[in-house]
Amino acid sequence: MAERLLSWLPLLPPLLLLAATYWLNQQVQPLPPRADNSKRHDVDYTVDNLSSVTLGENGQARHMMTTEKMWHYPDDDMTHLQSPRFVSLTSEQAPLVTWARTGVLSSHGDEVFLHDDVKIMRLSNTSQDEMLFSTNYLHVIPGKDWAETDHPVTLTTARDTIHAVGMTLDNRARIVNLLSQVRSIHEPAPR
Repeated sequence: MAERLLSWLPLLPPLLLLAATYWLNQQVQPLPPRADNSKRHDVDYTVDNLSSVTLGENGQARHMMTTEKMWHYPDDDMTHLQSPRFVSLTSEQAPLVTWARTGVLSSHGDEVFLHDDVKIMRLSNTSQDEMLFSTNYLHVIPGKDWAETDHPVTLTTARDTIHAVGMTLDNRARIVNLLSQVRSIHEPAPR
């Protein structure tokens, strides 16, 4: 038996060298890739029953926003809104009130994308009657008092119902442009 062990003794240094080479190779291998959490679409914060006010240059309220729930995703930096309501205020004009079932606020907060049962109510003033706009999508730029859609829209006033596809609304200039397929129903004033 001792003779057998002695016959294997010349193989011991190459086997030790092979084992050391394997160990060294394992030590210099790159680490396995870790899961990239930046690609996950997880909420990083939520806010319930939010109310916010944006002030103008003179310190007066310019825009107000309320929402039942707001949540933010860091991967696309978008903020989602449940039942958002916006009020645009100017001292010269009646308020413009906009609401929807859902909405998304851009990463810089300068654009709002409203979805599902979107309504805009332009309250009456001395020169114009109240107007109610209904659509299922609206792109709003609050800082410019601008709203637009390329979806079907219905405009309702005291005596008119107007259907169209596409609309731009410039609240500063108080101008509404209906873009295509405009159809109107007018009820004459009672005599």
